[in-house]
Amino acid sequence: MTENPITDALVLITGAARGMGELYARRAVAARARAVALWDIDEDAATALAADLSRSGVDVRAYRVDVSRHDEIVSGLQRVRADVGAPDVVINNAGIVRGKAFWDHDPERDIEATMRINTLAAMWLTREVLPDMIADTTRPKRILNIASAAGTLANPNMSVYAASKWAMIGWSESVRLELAAHGHGHVKVTTFCPSYISTGMFAGARGPLLTPIMTPRHATAVAWNGMLRGTPMVLRPWTVKLSMALRGVLPTRAWDVLARQVFKVYSSMDEFTGRS
Repeated sequence: MTENPITDALVLITGAARGMGELYARRAVAARARAVALWDIDEDAATALAADLSRSGVDVRAYRVDVSRHDEIVSGLQRVRADVGAPDVVINNAGIVRGKAFWDHDPERDIEATMRINTLAAMWLTREVLPDMIADTTRPKRILNIASAAGTLANPNMSVYAASKWAMIGWSESVRLELAAHGHGHVKVTTFCPSYISTGMFAGARGPLLTPIMTPRHATAVAWNGMLRGTPMVLRPWTVKLSMALRGVLPTRAWDVLARQVFKVYSSMDEFTGRS
């Protein structure tokens, strides 16, 4: 079995037209993937990126897929299989954020849309690709799930977003354990849990104490390297682990005081505006 998960692989990326999705695509091309499938709801942006990256000689194709719909995931994957084959690497990158008090969320536009795009889409796509990944033992397979530090600690004005990422972390970790338990060690799942990243999605948010806002380039590099190694969970920066540890050992009220008054976690979304 070849040791490099990317060389000569088919890499499928959701939310691939811009931001971190674009950076993952550029890394796949630089690593000499056989083909890269760019999934995005913005077909024009995805097509333009595919044309740019195809100049490298790698077969890069754009697909308009609304990952909030299971039927579009199924039909999109059918098109990818017909064009370039079954994916060897899947990066579940697509996501949205709503930053407001829970009672201000619209049931469909905010709550349902967030859960569909941030959580269900990754589950649906992974469910569709796993049988082929499991059956093909000739090369390593990888699934990279982009979660968030918000899925490890509760935070005001992030209730629905946090719920979507808590669900992704629990599901992602369970799938990783199931694959190992059933002897499918060539398929490895990595869950990436970053704090705030300067992609525009979290415009206005402030990093808590000792927690700098990461650049997209740094965040994608960390997640990518973790995926290559098959690292189960990648948490960045280091304060994410520290906060998880403190929240785990301290009484809830004590943690609330620390998070609110010292680390400023609970006020980090006070000036959130998000991407227009």
